[in-house]
Amino acid sequence: MLGVQLAALLDGAVPGVEETLDLVAGFDAALVHGFARLDEQHVGHLAAVAGALGETPLGPATSEAVEKVTAGSIGDEQLAVLAGARTALVGAVHDAQLDRIDTALGRTRASWEGTPSASAADGPLAASRSWLQEVAIAGWRGVDHDLVSASDQAISALLAEPGRRRLAVLLDGLAAELRASCPVATMERVPARRWADLWARALLLSQPGAQSAAEPGSVVSGRLLPLGVDVHEHGTAVQIQMHAILEPADGSSPRLVRTSVAAAKVDTIVGPALWRLLDGHPVLLKALAEHRSVELADVPGTAGGDLLWRDDQATLGEPAEPFATARLRLADALEPAAPPLDRHPVRIAEPVLLEGYAVDGDALDLDGKTLTVDLDRLPGCGPLTPELVAASSACIGLLRWDGGRWLLQPLAVQATVKRKPVEAHTGDWALGPTDPKVVKAEARAGDAVAVLRERAGRLLRK
Repeated sequence: MLGVQLAALLDGAVPGVEETLDLVAGFDAALVHGFARLDEQHVGHLAAVAGALGETPLGPATSEAVEKVTAGSIGDEQLAVLAGARTALVGAVHDAQLDRIDTALGRTRASWEGTPSASAADGPLAASRSWLQEVAIAGWRGVDHDLVSASDQAISALLAEPGRRRLAVLLDGLAAELRASCPVATMERVPARRWADLWARALLLSQPGAQSAAEPGSVVSGRLLPLGVDVHEHGTAVQIQMHAILEPADGSSPRLVRTSVAAAKVDTIVGPALWRLLDGHPVLLKALAEHRSVELADVPGTAGGDLLWRDDQATLGEPAEPFATARLRLADALEPAAPPLDRHPVRIAEPVLLEGYAVDGDALDLDGKTLTVDLDRLPGCGPLTPELVAASSACIGLLRWDGGRWLLQPLAVQATVKRKPVEAHTGDWALGPTDPKVVKAEARAGDAVAVLRERAGRLLRK
């Protein structure tokens, strides 16, 4: 049945998406060149963006901002409007693709109910905007070590305020990428879309009151039924994001939610050792490893469908098999609304249950429709492998839209190996690996996490 439902999703492109992305690419090309040195072609790209938004509430402000920027008046207000215009275009693509998913799968999505925060004192936000303005004036090709170093003061000031940590990490990441690429003028190819995404998001987050989407909006209680966990790994950090269905204690409709925990790391900690960095969240890890439900009591939640995990407000419940949860609850669960600044196609990650398909290489055949499997996203800290995916007949995964096509990121599979049924989930090793070969390899390698913690403790004691 799902193969038939996905036909509407996999057949052809959504009208207008390609044209909208072309407008975004034009904007990004102007940012590569630098707003202080726009030629006729780049002016045309910005004018096209203003024209596309002409009938929207952003239209007049965008037209005025384009006129001032092309005339050489590149101020804080104009750049904020241009960042908003670009974000609106990308958000329209996100909304179109998300609407297509909801229509194809018959899902219902909550409407956005977030409210702007009260404007606070500018503080370090002004320094952040000032640096981003310098970047826009110079363009990516004009970025050098001196310009990147100018971000240090703003980032330090943001890191000193816990409420600004989200923006601080974003700016720090962008500055690190630019520093590693300096001088950008010598690069053969500039990652124009990625850097423009980061620039626009950072500039909008630098506006007073823009952080509301990540802030707690209410508290929730009820039974949490895990579906699967997505592992985000970086050289210096790891985050696990659990997708689950919440059955609210007040008896309202079940809804899809996410919850995440993260930890700092060094690049030598990889594989199953990653889970030991998160051992401060035993209830969450046990729920993943033992396939258990969790009873939540007054856990903070955001308007975007994220629960802010509190281990002391969570109690392990009865066994809850993720595939049974997906079969019984997933189709009717209310989807969360997307926060305004999170409306970007690469952030689409919709849980789905697929069954009865055939595997052909790195793709699934669903009633004649082909869905590519993103095997590169399989984490090394769990038992899920490309071989198990190839042998599977059922899969819980995240439906993503990347590079102009739909992809499936597996979170769990049911397969047949040597004529025996096998089930594997990305979170199965949350309490340690269960594969004897992996256990032996871990024992030979030693406990890197314990060694580093002992050394860090010794340094702190000195």
